[in-house]
Amino acid sequence: MATASAQVQRQALAKGLYELAYSPHQNAVFVASSGGFGPDAAPAKVLRLSPQTLAVEREIPLERKAFGVTLDDAGGRLYVGNTVDLSVTVVDIVNSRVVGVVQLEEKVAAKDKDGKDVQRYPRDLRELAVDAASKRLFLQGHGGANGSVLYVVNTETLKVEKIIPGLGNAKAPGLAFDAAGQRLFVTNLLGELITLSTRTLEITNRVKTEAEQPLNIAFDAATQRLFVTDQGAENIRAFQTRSIPGFTSKHPGNRVAVLDANSGKLVHSIPTGAGPMGILLDAPRKRLYVTNRAAGTVNVYDSASYAPLGTVSLPTHPNSLALDARRNVLYVSVKNGPNDPKDAPESVARIGF
Repeated sequence: MATASAQVQRQALAKGLYELAYSPHQNAVFVASSGGFGPDAAPAKVLRLSPQTLAVEREIPLERKAFGVTLDDAGGRLYVGNTVDLSVTVVDIVNSRVVGVVQLEEKVAAKDKDGKDVQRYPRDLRELAVDAASKRLFLQGHGGANGSVLYVVNTETLKVEKIIPGLGNAKAPGLAFDAAGQRLFVTNLLGELITLSTRTLEITNRVKTEAEQPLNIAFDAATQRLFVTDQGAENIRAFQTRSIPGFTSKHPGNRVAVLDANSGKLVHSIPTGAGPMGILLDAPRKRLYVTNRAAGTVNVYDSASYAPLGTVSLPTHPNSLALDARRNVLYVSVKNGPNDPKDAPESVARIGF
């Protein structure tokens, strides 16, 4: 069992930790820190960590709050999503410096909750994916009623190349890149799986799936399967009931929905802990890792048989995942909850198998 053999280290680091990445070229872990929110928020930064001890080797200051990340390791770049500023910060991880910020859209006139006129961004961000071969970065813009979109950024010019509409009038949280197939997979809270060509930059397929609250995606190229965390959160279900005409909940979630990547049909359903969120596939070892935000655990599965292999406890809220594939070491960002001390830093865990 994974619980018996896993060696867990954990290090409290900074406020507002979100996604992280492991760089084989740099032999380092990079984690985004938003600094938190409110008047006492700390400055945003990217932390470079020792992969063995999780000690901070370097801090790279950012002007904008950091959330999602994706890594072009060969190119020596970490792309950092600035969700609340609708932009992306480009970090040179070789020289530990920011090389640019790309504004994806400008603010527009809107109404606040009290009906007052304000200026705000029409969307926010979630996941990022980089196609180093085509020199493109892809990011989802959550639009809700405004419509979710995909931003395409040229990584040479650091300019927006195209904004692709049509990801649904709902949050579109999941994103996975199929390099060989030159396509992207996107999920939304309408339960849809949308496929886009990274060659033509057009939507090529849209299907309704059995995943009710699809969140994050892991793609298995060898078997053409998508592993999708299906959350089952009550607040999301309430939002869907209010905002989607005729919505009726048909599945309690708390699972990984395994979908055929080409048809979107359900292949298998894997029960998880409460609130599955992050997901990562180690295809050569046939291992699937899932963070359960509400349960405070990480599940380990055999990706071929779907058998559970163990559970690692990481309270309060394990969030995102990164893997050192050569050493078989998993890194997890762990967020605080409302019952944790208000000013306590959040942490990163290292799980050696």
